[in-house]
Amino acid sequence: MRKLVFAINVSLDGFADHTVAIADDELHQFFSSLLDETDIELFGRVTYQLMESYWPHAHNDPNATCVILEFADRFNSISKIVFSKSLLKAEWNNTKLIKGNAIEEVKKLKQQPGKNISIGGISLATALMKAGLIDEYLILIHPVAAGKGRQLFEGINEKRKLKLADTQVFKSGVVVLHYLSEGK
Repeated sequence: MRKLVFAINVSLDGFADHTVAIADDELHQFFSSLLDETDIELFGRVTYQLMESYWPHAHNDPNATCVILEFADRFNSISKIVFSKSLLKAEWNNTKLIKGNAIEEVKKLKQQPGKNISIGGISLATALMKAGLIDEYLILIHPVAAGKGRQLFEGINEKRKLKLADTQVFKSGVVVLHYLSEGK
């Protein structure tokens, strides 16, 4: 059975926001290594639109490093699924738009053979967490106070026990906390 992995950038004050992340080469190398173990990326509409606005065009960014472009190439080539009732189409290559029940679709995906499934975005991750479908959490805490945004685990009203599996510290001060769902 495939593992469902949630990797998210979080500010020190608990806001999940990719735009306040320290987006250096070390961070992109970390996410590239996750893609080596992943063959499907899941998004809600908001995160999909954020990612789709940059990554297909990363090679046009004069400030993009070789590491960022390597990540872009991997990210662009992976299969992606966006769950949205309002999005009319998904034009990013290798992307499938699903308007149906995300929980049921993810349950089916987890039963299929393949590598890990990764989640991008808070709303989708929250729904999948409530359904008990997330196997691993990679929380990347950035030494930045965002002051506003969506809180990590927003809408989770029940206690969730997680087991710390590993930690990692980047030169930038980003701390990666790797947790396993209890019983996984």
